[in-house]
Amino acid sequence: MYQTVSQPLPSVGSGLTHYLAQIRKFPILTHEEETNFARRWRQHGDRDAAYRLVTSHLRLVAKIAMRYRGYGLPIADIVSEGNIGLMHAVRRFDPERGIRLSTYAMWWIKATIQEYVLRSWSLVKISANSAQKKLFFKLRRTKSAISALDDGDLRPDQVKTISERLKVSEHEVVNMDRRLRGDVSLNSRTNGAQDAGDALERLVDPSPRHDIAFAEDEELSKRRAALKAAIQTLNPREKHIFTERYLNEDPPKLETLAMEYGISRERIRQIELRAFQKVKSAMQQGEPAKRSAQPNGPAHSISSPSLKRGC
Repeated sequence: MYQTVSQPLPSVGSGLTHYLAQIRKFPILTHEEETNFARRWRQHGDRDAAYRLVTSHLRLVAKIAMRYRGYGLPIADIVSEGNIGLMHAVRRFDPERGIRLSTYAMWWIKATIQEYVLRSWSLVKISANSAQKKLFFKLRRTKSAISALDDGDLRPDQVKTISERLKVSEHEVVNMDRRLRGDVSLNSRTNGAQDAGDALERLVDPSPRHDIAFAEDEELSKRRAALKAAIQTLNPREKHIFTERYLNEDPPKLETLAMEYGISRERIRQIELRAFQKVKSAMQQGEPAKRSAQPNGPAHSISSPSLKRGC
């Protein structure tokens, strides 16, 4: 993580419950305090001011990060990626534009986390067979349909129902469910007594924010447009294979596409991978132009790793 702040941030590596307790100690800034610290950082490179901006929004990162726990990735890594996005946002934030840092930072936080998820699961998407992909993308929806929403292991009857609906083995259902559930739920007991079930909901103000809702809608529209434009960079064969394998809810097997094109299964896999990299690259290349319209941080800010968006 590049240096924007002058003091170390709490580490999620010591455990999620401890981390949540630590970040809740940092006060949430008023609009006036936020503007003052942002100006001090932007105009004078005051790293203590940057530290206050970052720490006051760590709970926002945690709340956003928890939405991605369903992918079975380490929650510590997801939160860390989100914190990098937050630091990007603080480095570029301009308080004179009339929006709160939480609204501006949300895009950066999501972008870094989504890139991490994309990076982590791309090999799974490329190498897994059709049944595994179907199980990965449909398991959570199927669990919801049969009200299997507890954090523990599925009951035998639930496993049987899901395996029949998705046409996979019961063993595969159990393995994928455990993988996707990843870390233990926040809704657990702490020290055997204190109820931490609502810890996440207490992290940030739960009242609706119209500016955040608008920003989320705008972000989704931009991502869809970016993906559509990126797909247009593919040749017809790449476009068809990419669309079938990545955007089809029930993607065909490599063998099916190989027979359709009269080439080998391995050749289809290579084309799929090449198309994936092209789309990813095209979406990355669209970022600098958009960022150039945003005011940069102070000239003495230490440059950060490039941020890539997930599709």
